[in-house]
Amino acid sequence: MYKGIAAVALLVVSNTFMTLAWYGQIAFKSKFERFGLAAVVLLSWGIALLEYCFLVPANRLGSASYGGPYSLWELKVLQEVISLTVFSVFMLLFVKSEMLRWNHVVGFLCLILAVYFIFRK
Repeated sequence: MYKGIAAVALLVVSNTFMTLAWYGQIAFKSKFERFGLAAVVLLSWGIALLEYCFLVPANRLGSASYGGPYSLWELKVLQEVISLTVFSVFMLLFVKSEMLRWNHVVGFLCLILAVYFIFRK
């Protein structure tokens, strides 16, 4: 149980860094406009390194191969749902130019169904 909860918590942290690395320069455009593309790429790589510092331990803790509760299929689907959840929160808090629409919600519900089917024994 501990390994499963710890893996999910680490995936949330990892995906927070991932979202910042991938979309931070867009969401905070005014702060990054003066930097060239190369500088923004290097900054994003640095943030992505932090992502991997949480992602790799999450996968090891959670993987059944290392005594965790999840198969690789389950880990991947969990990661995707966590990623979309973190991204959605990021969008709602920091990106005011894009709205959450009904089709986004339906797509998210489809991912939740994916979790149900992947975890079904």
